[in-house]
Amino acid sequence: MSRYLTPSKVALLCLIQVYTEGVVPNSSAIHVLSFVVAYLSPMGGEDGPSSSDDWVAQYSVTIEDLEQALVTSPSSVPGRSVWDLFLRKIWSIDSCDALEVFFTEISTILAKTREEQIRDRDAGIIPESDCMRLARCSPLGAFVRRAQLEFTRLQFHDSVNLWKGFVKYRLPTYRAWARKNPSDEQASVDINLLELGLGTSSHLCQVAYGNIEEDDEDDRYVSTKEVERLLEFQINELQRFGGRVPEGMKAQLERIIASGVTLPNLIHYLRAGDYPSSFDNLHRYFDYTMHSRDKGTYQYALLNLAILQADFGCYGEAVSAMQEAVSIARESHDMNCLNFCMSWLYHFGKAFPELIKDVENTGMLGNEKEGLSFLKAKAKETEMWSLLSTTLLSEAKLELQNGESLASSIENVVRASHLNVTKNLVNSMGPQLLLQTALYSRIGVTHFAWLSSEVFRQCYRNSAPFEDYLKSTFRSCQLLAQQGRYSEVSAHMTAMSPERFRSLKTSQYWAFFSGVLQLKRKIYNDDQVAAGYLLSQLQAIDLPDSDLSFLLSFLSVEFMIRQANYAQALDLIEKTAQSIHQDNFDIQPQVKLLCLKARIFEKTGQPERGFSLAMRAASIAYRSKLLPGLWEAICALANVLLSLKEFDAASVMIESIMPQILESSDCDLAASAYSLLVDANMGIAGKLWSEGKNTPTKKEYMNRALGYLDCAYDQYEEIEDIRGQCEMMAKKATVMHLTGDSVLANDYAAKYLDLQKQKASQ
Repeated sequence: MSRYLTPSKVALLCLIQVYTEGVVPNSSAIHVLSFVVAYLSPMGGEDGPSSSDDWVAQYSVTIEDLEQALVTSPSSVPGRSVWDLFLRKIWSIDSCDALEVFFTEISTILAKTREEQIRDRDAGIIPESDCMRLARCSPLGAFVRRAQLEFTRLQFHDSVNLWKGFVKYRLPTYRAWARKNPSDEQASVDINLLELGLGTSSHLCQVAYGNIEEDDEDDRYVSTKEVERLLEFQINELQRFGGRVPEGMKAQLERIIASGVTLPNLIHYLRAGDYPSSFDNLHRYFDYTMHSRDKGTYQYALLNLAILQADFGCYGEAVSAMQEAVSIARESHDMNCLNFCMSWLYHFGKAFPELIKDVENTGMLGNEKEGLSFLKAKAKETEMWSLLSTTLLSEAKLELQNGESLASSIENVVRASHLNVTKNLVNSMGPQLLLQTALYSRIGVTHFAWLSSEVFRQCYRNSAPFEDYLKSTFRSCQLLAQQGRYSEVSAHMTAMSPERFRSLKTSQYWAFFSGVLQLKRKIYNDDQVAAGYLLSQLQAIDLPDSDLSFLLSFLSVEFMIRQANYAQALDLIEKTAQSIHQDNFDIQPQVKLLCLKARIFEKTGQPERGFSLAMRAASIAYRSKLLPGLWEAICALANVLLSLKEFDAASVMIESIMPQILESSDCDLAASAYSLLVDANMGIAGKLWSEGKNTPTKKEYMNRALGYLDCAYDQYEEIEDIRGQCEMMAKKATVMHLTGDSVLANDYAAKYLDLQKQKASQ
C-alpha cells in the first residue's frame, strides 16, 4: 500500500472540494471544517487519545463517521444536505481513470503561486474572483498538495489498489446515492463494467475486484503513515503504563504485517514482553535507524538499552550501559542526551544506592547536591524545561529528606510549578503534585495533602505514568484509612482498570499497596491470623523502594508490639535503623523509629530509658518541621512523665498540641493523646485524694478524665481498633467503680466483655 494515501483520505479530499465549490453555507462551514481538521491534525498530549478505541476514532475516518457528521448539515442547494453533495462527489469518481483525473485536477482548488500569477498576467488571463481557493500553506491546502504529490509517486499497482479500496470504502452508501440521484448510469463498482453489461458476480469483475461485498476487514488499505502513528501511540502507552501490547492490538498489528504493508523501523521498538526478544528487537531497531538516519545516535541506543535492562531487573548491566552512554554523549557534545543520562543515574542511585557506588567513585556524579546543581545549570543552558522542573523537585525532596529549610523546599516546588504552568509541562505536573502531597503531610496539613492528591487523580492522570497515579491513589487511601473511611479506600483501589496491570511491576505495586491498607486494618481489628498472613505475603514482594520498605518495617513492628513480642520488635528496629545510610537517608523514618523504640520501653515497664529517645525524636522533628512526628514524640515524652508521676506537666504538654493533632486527621494519634490525658487527669485526681485535698477538685479531674475517655473511645471506634476500645471500656469501668457507681461500672464491664467476644468472633 502507499506511504500516505488511503480511501478515507480520498473521501476527505472530496469533502474539501465540495467545500471549495461554495455550496456549504456559513451555518455549516465551521462544523465541516472542524470535522476535517480534526482528522488531518489530531491533537496530542493531554487531549490526545487515551485508549486504542480513541486512537481509531481520531486517526481513521469511516464512511459512517462522515455520514453522522454531514447528514445534519444543510447545504446551499435546496433539498440537499452536505452529505448528499458529498455522495454525489465520491460517486462521480466512477473508474480508476476518473481517480487519476481527480488527482490531476485537485490542485485547481489551491491558490496559484506567484510564478503562476505572473505567467497568467503575461498571457492576458484575467484572475478568477468568484470562486474559493485554498491557501497553499493552510492545513487544508497542505493536505491537498501532499495528497497530490503522494499520488504521483504511486506505482501503477498501488494506484489500482487505492482505487479498489475506495470502491469498497464507499460501497455502503450506494443505495443512498442512487435514491437521491436516479439515472440509467448507476455503477456500484466501475462505469466500464456497466458499459459492458457486466455485474459484480461476473468473472471479469471477480478477477479485477474480487468479492468486494464481503464485510471482512482488509488491512491492505492502511498506509505506512498510519502504521507509524499507530506504533507511536502504542509506544507512548507502553512508556506511560509499563505494560504490554493488548491482545486485540497485537492481532491487528499481525494482520497489518501479514498483509504486506511496508512497515517502519519503529515496529522493532515494540517490546515483546520477554527479555531476549526485547533485546533483539532493540538491536534491530537501531540497526535500521543507523542505515536511514544520522549515524550519531549510538548514545541513544545505549540509553534505551540501559532503560530496557532496568525494566527487566538487570540493574548492573543497566548502569554499565548508561555509563557508556554518558561517555559517548560527552564526546559527541550531545547535551540533551547527557542531561537525560545524568538525571537517570541520579534517580537510579536513589533507588539502588549500592549499585551506584562504582559510578560515584569515578566522580561522574559527585555528591547529590553537586549532581543536582549540574543538572539544573545544564537544563537552563539547553532550555530543557522538563528536566529543570524535575531537578527542582528533586532538590526540594532532598531538602525535605535531610530536614533542611522548609521554606527553601517550598520555594523549589513553587518554581517548578511556575515552570510547569508557563511552559505547559503537563507531564511534570504528576511528580509535582506527588511531592506536594508528601510535603503537606510532613507539616501536618492533611487537608492540603488530600487536595493535591485529588487534583492529580482527577486532572492529570492521563498525562502521567500509571505508576505515579498508583502512588497518588495509595497516598489518598492512606489519608482515608487513618480516618477510618475504609469503604472509600476499597472503592479507590478496586476502581482501577485491570488492563492497567499488564506489567508485573505495576501489578506488584498495586498488590503491595492493597495489602498494606488491609494489613493496617487487620492490625487494628486485632486479627492476628489474617495480619500475619498478609505480612508474610507483603514481605515476599521485593519492591525497589526504600520508602515502602520502611513502611512495611513500621507495620511489622506495630504487629509485634500488639503480640507483645517486644524483643523481636527491638531487633527489627535496630535492623531497620542500620539500613538507613547516606544514600537513602530520610528524617521521617528516623523519627518514627525513635518513637517506636521509646514506646516499646514504655510497654516493657522501663519508660525512663525512652526519655532520651523521645527528646531526640522531638528535637529532630522540631528542627525539620516534621510536625506529625513531633506530636508523636511529645506523646512518647508524656508517657515518660506519667511514669515519673509528673501528671500536671504531661497534661499541659498534651493539651497544648491537641488542636494540631486533631488537624492532622490521624485517629490513632488522637486516640493515644486522649488516652494520655485520661491517665494524666486520673493521676492528678489520685494525687489529690492521697493528699486529702479538696474533693470537688478531685471530682472535676475525674469528670475530665471521663470526657477524654469518651473522645478516645470514639477515635478508636473510627479506625475499628478493638484493643483500644476494650482498654477505654476497662478504664471507664474502673473510674465508675472508684466513683461508687457500681451500676454503670457493671454496664461498662459488660460492654468490655462484648467487645472481647466481638474480637474473638472476628
